[in-house]
Amino acid sequence: MQCRESLFTWLVGAALCVGAIGFSTDSAASPIDQLTDLTGKVTVIVTLTGRDNFTSEYRYDVSVRNMTADPLIADSLLIVLDKITNLAGEDHEALTNESFLTRFDVLGQDGQTDEGKPFFRIPPGSTADLVPQTNSRAAAIRIRNRDYVSVFTPAFKVYGNKRPPPEPKQPTVQAQPAPPQQRQTDKQTERLLQLLLKKGVITEEEWRKANQP
Repeated sequence: MQCRESLFTWLVGAALCVGAIGFSTDSAASPIDQLTDLTGKVTVIVTLTGRDNFTSEYRYDVSVRNMTADPLIADSLLIVLDKITNLAGEDHEALTNESFLTRFDVLGQDGQTDEGKPFFRIPPGSTADLVPQTNSRAAAIRIRNRDYVSVFTPAFKVYGNKRPPPEPKQPTVQAQPAPPQQRQTDKQTERLLQLLLKKGVITEEEWRKANQP
């Protein structure tokens, strides 16, 4: 009985330990699920910055130019290495239909899409938005060619979100000026009118008109 209680205590402790470490059976949703496909609406600028012939590693700087009429949220921009093509423009092996992308090691990626394609985050710039007709900062991408193919071309897709337009301002309702208070006969004037009425200087009808507001 005591042995059985000790085993139960150990199992509970192990479960709590696993939870504290952060293991989870639920897979995290890809960040691209909350983004819009901007491919074709932006220009991807790919610059080869270095090549290591010994390791067959190629280094690129990849930036984005906003070709839309709206500002893009800068820290939402992701670039996805969508495919790699050979000299003939093909992205799959003719015999096996294997994607050329599987033959390359992509280093320093920030994550992968649900299809297993690597993606990179555009580094944030000095402003929160990438305004139209401006370039983003460049993401550094390293691709290592395991097959040592002499000529290949990486192709990228871009995901992100546009900055929503500001909400229209509600028209300001100006306060209507308070109507002027009607002039009222003060007490001294009222007593004077009553005195004149008693002395017969004014008639009762004239007295009523004088007291009307």
